[in-house]
Amino acid sequence: MNDHHEHEMERSLEERHIQLMAIGGAIGVGLFLGSATAIKAAGPSLIFMYFVCGFLLFLVMRALGEMAVENPISGSFSAYAYEYMGPLAGYLTGWSYWLMWVIVCMAETTAVGIYINFWWTGFPTWASALIALAVLTLVNLTAAKLFGELEFWFALIKVVTIIVMIVVGLIMIVTGLGNNGVPIGISNLWTNGGFMPNGFGGMFSSIIMVTFAFLGMELIGVTAGEAKDPEKNIPKAINNVFYRILIFYVGSLLVIMAIYPWNEIGTQGSPFVLTFSKLGIAAAAGIINFVVLTAAASSCNSGIYTTGRMLHSLALQGKAPKSLATLSKSGVPAKAIFVSVACMLIGVILNYVAPGKAFSMVTSVATFIGIFVWFIIVSCHLAFRKKLTAEQVKKLKFPVFMYPFTDYAALAFLVVVLVAMITTPGERVSVMVGVPFLLILTGLYYATGQHKKEAEKNKKAS
Repeated sequence: MNDHHEHEMERSLEERHIQLMAIGGAIGVGLFLGSATAIKAAGPSLIFMYFVCGFLLFLVMRALGEMAVENPISGSFSAYAYEYMGPLAGYLTGWSYWLMWVIVCMAETTAVGIYINFWWTGFPTWASALIALAVLTLVNLTAAKLFGELEFWFALIKVVTIIVMIVVGLIMIVTGLGNNGVPIGISNLWTNGGFMPNGFGGMFSSIIMVTFAFLGMELIGVTAGEAKDPEKNIPKAINNVFYRILIFYVGSLLVIMAIYPWNEIGTQGSPFVLTFSKLGIAAAAGIINFVVLTAAASSCNSGIYTTGRMLHSLALQGKAPKSLATLSKSGVPAKAIFVSVACMLIGVILNYVAPGKAFSMVTSVATFIGIFVWFIIVSCHLAFRKKLTAEQVKKLKFPVFMYPFTDYAALAFLVVVLVAMITTPGERVSVMVGVPFLLILTGLYYATGQHKKEAEKNKKAS
C-alpha cells in the first residue's frame, strides 16, 4: 500500500457530482419499471419497507463514510478490507465487486439496446449496446471530471422526473386534476384489503426487491480517491442519502398508491407511465422510456468507472498485474478500464448466444455480491474502530452515531435479507451460485500463491 501516492488520482469530482452520483446510485431502473412487482406482494405496506430498509442501509453508508473521510483512497472498501481485515478479504472484495459491475454493465448495455428499439424498431439491439458502451468508455477514459459531469446529468433526469411525478400526483390527489375535478384523496392506501393486505408475510416478501433497489449506494465510497475536499463533500452526500430515500422512493410510491388501487398497479405497465397518461400526456410512454434509457446508461457509466478503480486498487495491493496500477496523462486508470470493458464486451456477445437461464444465473451472482460487499463494509468499520485509541476516536471527522449498536443493527438486517434469499425459491439461486463463486475466488487466491507473496511482503516490512 506504500506506493499509493505514486499512483495518485486527480481530485476533480466536485460536490454537485458526488451529490448527484449518490442519488443516481440509489435510484435505479427498478423504481420506474420493477416497483409493480413489489407492490403486488406487499401492497401499500411497501412504503413502510422502503423506509425501514432505507434507514438500515443508511447505517452501512455511515460506516463507509467514517472510513472514507479518514482515508479517502481509490478502491475504497477493497483497500479498507485489505488494510483492516487482511489480504484475502481485500482480494475477495475487490475481485467480486469488479465482477459484479462487469455483470451489471452487460445487462445494462443490453437494456440500452432494448430501450432504443422503442423508437427505432429496425435498429439491431447489439449495435445500440455496442455504441453505448463505446461512448461511455470514451467518457471514462477522458477524465474523472467528465464522468462526473455525465453522471450528474443522468441523475438529474431521474430526479426531475420523480419530482414532477410527485408534484403532479399530489395535485391530482388534492384538486382532482385528470380525474374530472374530483379529488382522489388517499383512501386507496387503506381500502382494498388494508395497509397490509397480504399480512406481515406479504410485506416481508418484498425485503429482497427493496434491498436490491438500493444496490449502488456504496459508489460514494469509490469516488473518495477523486473527490475534491472529501472531508466536506463525502459526509454531505452520505447524510443526504436517507432524505433522498424518503423523497424519491417513499414519496413516489405514496403518490402512486394513493392515486391507484394497489391491486390494479402493474396490470397496465409502469406506474409512472400510468400517472402521466392520466393527465392526457400522449407521449407518457416515450418520456418514461427516455428516463429508463438514461438510468440504464447511468448504471453502465458508473460500472465502467467503478471496475477501472477496483482493478487499479487491486493492482496497488499486488492482487492484479502491476501495469493496471498506472494512470494515463489525464489521471485515469486507462489500462484497468480497457480490461474491464473488454470483459463487458464478451458478456454482451454471450448474452445473445447463451440461453436466458445461463445468463440469469450469472446476473444472480451480482445480487449476492452486493450483500457480501455491504457485509464487508460494516465488518471493516468494526475492525477499523478496534484499531483506534480513545483519543483517536475523539478526533474522528465523521463519527458514526451510537457505535457499535448501529453496525450490529446493519449486520443483523443483512443476515435477515440473506435468510430471505435462501428461503425464497426464486432468489435461492443467487446464494447457490454466489457462495461457490466466493469459494472459487478463495481457491484462486491460494492457487496463484497470493498468500506467499503477502508473507514475503510482511517479512520485508518487518
